[in-house]
Amino acid sequence: MNQVLEDAIEKVRRLPADRQAYIAEVLEQIAAAGADVFTIPDDHRSAVLEGLDQAKRGELVSDEEMSALWKKCGL
Repeated sequence: MNQVLEDAIEKVRRLPADRQAYIAEVLEQIAAAGADVFTIPDDHRSAVLEGLDQAKRGELVSDEEMSALWKKCGL
């Protein structure tokens, strides 16, 4: 295991259990792909593209809203 991955896993260990579960699910999907290229699920891809479109239109949240979200996520 390389050092970057070890450092990331150490950070994940400090996250709340629900975030750890989500990260584990994503890692399982990536690992299941083996050496093949990881394909992003369509719903994830759609959400990312929509977010990028919103940003291009200037539809951004305030710093206060982001702070509240990070706090809610335990970050």
